[in-house]
Amino acid sequence: MKFFADTADVAEIAELAATGLIDGVTTNPSLVAKTGRPFLDVIAEICRLVPGPVSAEVTATDHQGMLREAGHLLEVASNVCIKVPLTLDGLKACRALADRGAKVNVTLCFSPAQAILAAKAGAAFVSPFVGRLDDVGHEGMRLVADILEIYRNYPATFRTEVLVASIRHPGHVVEAARLGADVATMPPSVIRQLVRHPLTDKGLEGFLADWAKTGQRIG
Repeated sequence: MKFFADTADVAEIAELAATGLIDGVTTNPSLVAKTGRPFLDVIAEICRLVPGPVSAEVTATDHQGMLREAGHLLEVASNVCIKVPLTLDGLKACRALADRGAKVNVTLCFSPAQAILAAKAGAAFVSPFVGRLDDVGHEGMRLVADILEIYRNYPATFRTEVLVASIRHPGHVVEAARLGADVATMPPSVIRQLVRHPLTDKGLEGFLADWAKTGQRIG
């Protein structure tokens, strides 16, 4: 499973990219707004840090406006992936962009029916939002399971990757991997949480204490 960092903080991205653990980045207008910097400048810098797909979201809501903004974003770097909302205009823009060879991430997916439409529109990625579904009393990971089951029924025609989004904790990541999702995108804080376990810390503490008693040094 591929890991994408869900952030527009270039310092965080640079640090994570150095670990080799991330394969791409997802952003949205809210994340970029938090940086206080020009949108295109932020996307360009992220694209230089990460060779994999960098999702940059359009802000227009009409088909022609989406295509116009997508044109500007695609000029930024070759690894820009255009992010569009799962609306009729978004799907129409997705089809047009995919036909031109652009990668498109169809976002804000909350039902299997929507995911079917994204695949038929030629999306490179569909983004089911598991955390937001959990917030309103639904089982977000059930949506992921349903989408994967449907896509696997049509391997010759549905090439869309399932990009699990709105991840809130390591449990979401593990369950997404267990189900066979293609990508998990998460805040840097969740990526760091994946590393931690109290028994790891306790074990390391014991090893270091035993080593200190020997009075030795390596090198």
